[in-house]
Amino acid sequence: MPWIKKGLVYKPDGSLPHSRSHAQVPFAYPHTDFLRIYFSSRDDNGQSRPTFIDVDYDDPTRILYIHDRSVLELGGPGEYDETGAMPAWFVPMPNGDIRLYYTGWNRTWNSYRLSMGLALSTDGGLTFKKMFAGPIMDRSIENPIWAAQPSVLIDEDGTWRMWYISGHKCEYIHGYPEPFYRGQSATSTDGIHWTISDVPTLEFDDFLQAVGRPSVFREDGLYKMYYSYRHTRDYRTDRNQSYRLGYAESADGVQWERKDHLVGIEKSEDPAAFDYLMICYAHRYEHNGRKYLLYNGNGFGAAGFSYAVWED
Repeated sequence: MPWIKKGLVYKPDGSLPHSRSHAQVPFAYPHTDFLRIYFSSRDDNGQSRPTFIDVDYDDPTRILYIHDRSVLELGGPGEYDETGAMPAWFVPMPNGDIRLYYTGWNRTWNSYRLSMGLALSTDGGLTFKKMFAGPIMDRSIENPIWAAQPSVLIDEDGTWRMWYISGHKCEYIHGYPEPFYRGQSATSTDGIHWTISDVPTLEFDDFLQAVGRPSVFREDGLYKMYYSYRHTRDYRTDRNQSYRLGYAESADGVQWERKDHLVGIEKSEDPAAFDYLMICYAHRYEHNGRKYLLYNGNGFGAAGFSYAVWED
């Protein structure tokens, strides 16, 4: 496997009120002297909020700083993010501000609803404030159940591109409503108002019945994507049904070819391993010519996140 696993970076120890458990959907944000890794953590009520740690570039397991609070607070009563805010993608702006695209959670009586929010930081990423009271994307004709976890890039011509997960149906399995969601894409002129493509990025098949966290980058003249995918049945307990990583490529960002055989990293075979039951929510980044991958393992981030290095 080209990705060489290097070990666990971080798992909350339960001592911080905003971060009792989980370190989901890690995102590497570069700074001059350190790497900042944002992630989603949970409080005593199981509600998600974004926070971060700072680590050494050459050895991400060497933690330099652990932030002592969340960087974005939840929405007010009735708002789309009143019961959770999960970070998805961070975009630096020309004036030094940082946009945070995130998933807002609403709990329902037997399930949950997800919408897409946008927040802004004017202090270098220490705090973010919602740009709008409402979501920038929600359930719609194109997203019948919900829309969440966007990956956002800006093309050289100024076009904003987004790839996200789109909920399309729900079925009761073992008495619980399980959502089916595929990959979708959209474009924008301002990163706020989006036109959704009618071409699925990642379509359903016999196993891909839920897609987790598309993570898109550009390389060799192509759009490339790491993503997670799983079955909807018994995926919480059966490693054969649970999340694994996939990989796809596209020339135009709309039509994608799955090349999962090139993903370069798999679940561990050791039952005691951090990623024995599942491997998911990857984010790729580069530093000094080397390629790195952050990813979650067991428990959808309850086991923390690890990193790997690409070795040709």
